Amino acid sequence: MNFFRRYLAERFVASVITLLGVSIIVFLMVRLLPGDPARVLAGLLATEEDIQRIQIELRLDRPLYVQYGIFLSRLVRGDLGKSARTSEPVIQELKPRLAATLQLAFVSAGLAAVLGVVAGTLAASRPYSRFDYLLSLTTLFGVSMPVYWLGLMLIIVFAVQLNWLPAAGAEGAASLVLPSLTLAAFSVALIARMTRSSMLEVLNQDYVRTARAKGVSEALVVARHALRNALIPIITVVGLQFGTLLGGAVLTESVFGWPGMGLLLVDSIFSRDYAMVQGIVLVFSALFILTNLVVDLFYAVIDPRIHYG
Repeated sequence: MNFFRRYLAERFVASVITLLGVSIIVFLMVRLLPGDPARVLAGLLATEEDIQRIQIELRLDRPLYVQYGIFLSRLVRGDLGKSARTSEPVIQELKPRLAATLQLAFVSAGLAAVLGVVAGTLAASRPYSRFDYLLSLTTLFGVSMPVYWLGLMLIIVFAVQLNWLPAAGAEGAASLVLPSLTLAAFSVALIARMTRSSMLEVLNQDYVRTARAKGVSEALVVARHALRNALIPIITVVGLQFGTLLGGAVLTESVFGWPGMGLLLVDSIFSRDYAMVQGIVLVFSALFILTNLVVDLFYAVIDPRIHYG
């Protein structure tokens, strides 16, 4: 237990340092964007006095290190600042957007994990068969497709021509189908290829041959003896893909008008809403770090030989 607590403490410190580094990078990058955010917010007809007033309100007239110090002091208190566009607290505006993004990411990750593991397992059980070659071709197509192109194609086919599903928005479960398929396509292909590779390696082990020699059915050999021992690299890929899905939601939400953090991030970048951009990126980073930690802890559940001592 002491080793486990020490491991968690070390990971917590490393996570805080990582988030601090991310905050510095994001803080500097958004301020290097061309254009004056005060002028953008003031509008085309604003006077110089109006622009100066907005700069003072947003404290953009202060040196960069002072601005970062103010941002960091607020962050320690759990305050992400106020949106320059709406004057509302960033954390309040992020709550419904975060829920929408997590809903899309969880559905996409679950879909990718199930389809990828099943397809990879079936291909490994029948190596160099027609299904195996078809899977290889399909995964090659999946990892090569741009997200925005696939999203537009799905909209044209299923929303415009067939009129089966809504093209955009978040009104009911039907609105979740196209964006989740679009977001999961790359992950399905990657997880399927990793599952096939891991399963082929495990299926050639001596204990699998022994189980077959004892007369254990092939389905039981694959499910109980092979798949569980091949899960470590698969779980790693699934966890990393969940973090990737959060980042990939930016393009998907923009294509489908999904009201999540990705769409809000794009709008905030164009409007030079510094506080909102910083808050969204920090939330994305925290979720990615948390996902990696959960995956590391899950290793011990999958494989009893792994411990943190």
